[in-house]
Amino acid sequence: MKRSDALARRVGVGIGVVGGFFLGYGLVRLSGINHQGWVLISLTTIEGLIFAYLGTPYVLGGWRGFNLRLTKTPLPDLISGLLGMIVGLVIAVLIGVFVRDLPYGIVLSFVLALLLALLGASVGITRRTELTALLFGGPEEEKSSRLNAVLLDTSVIIDGRILDIAKTGFVDLPLMVLSSVLRELQHLQVVDDDVAPSTEIDAHLVRTAKRRGWGIMTNDFNLNRIARLEGVSVLNLNELAQAMRPVAIPGEEIVVMIAREGKEPGQGVGSLDDGTMVVVQNGRRLMNQTITATVTSVIQTSAGRMIFAEPSGQDGRRGNRAKREEEPA
Repeated sequence: MKRSDALARRVGVGIGVVGGFFLGYGLVRLSGINHQGWVLISLTTIEGLIFAYLGTPYVLGGWRGFNLRLTKTPLPDLISGLLGMIVGLVIAVLIGVFVRDLPYGIVLSFVLALLLALLGASVGITRRTELTALLFGGPEEEKSSRLNAVLLDTSVIIDGRILDIAKTGFVDLPLMVLSSVLRELQHLQVVDDDVAPSTEIDAHLVRTAKRRGWGIMTNDFNLNRIARLEGVSVLNLNELAQAMRPVAIPGEEIVVMIAREGKEPGQGVGSLDDGTMVVVQNGRRLMNQTITATVTSVIQTSAGRMIFAEPSGQDGRRGNRAKREEEPA
């Protein structure tokens, strides 16, 4: 047992003994027992000791769980929960004005205040995104871009690239993993063909992300589609890799339209759909034509990326033939 746990148990036992003693003393005074009142006081004291000794570990466990959840809950959620609790207490006070005159009105008012405070805090934490949108408004695109954290799906964790991406510093959001996802990863060691795959994990991820205003990072097509339908922001590693892929690499064939002459003799210049300039050697004779060209090199300049290419296939042979016809005999 840890030293702190032992100290907490001693303090709990002390509180239990003192509380049991005063409980027994109060019962003796209220009941008017004149003889052998010490028996009742002894019994309540012993009961207080036993309950405190046995119940202190559970109290400590509950406090640790509450403290752990408190430290992991984002600050906006805590503020929203506190405001919800205040609203619940205000409503309880207003209702309590009419309840106090009833039998056991004070007890009923206390229970009502406790329930409404817990309900207000729960609503404030779980519905923070909706309440913020309702009170302050704002375009949907703005709301979807303000993510507090990103949930990692099983496919992303198995993929392994998220570790390298996180090390680069481009992902500045907290990366969250649900315990249910970890359990799913542990179950991947077992193969069972008789049971159909379950979508409970995907649905749980979407519900959690939507409730907390988080995004989801996944490579799974179905989860991607479901999350987007529910209005949850999705970060897809495959889409990121596709976006970071070079526009062209040497040896790759591209389709380009020769729009004008280049600076060097015989050059033709065109552009790709994204505006990247393509300089085609021996492409001047193919002006105003859409050709297939083979990339020879890619250069990054201050003005942007520039691709150098040569006509390929029939276009290349036609260009060489035109060049020979142009040369004097």
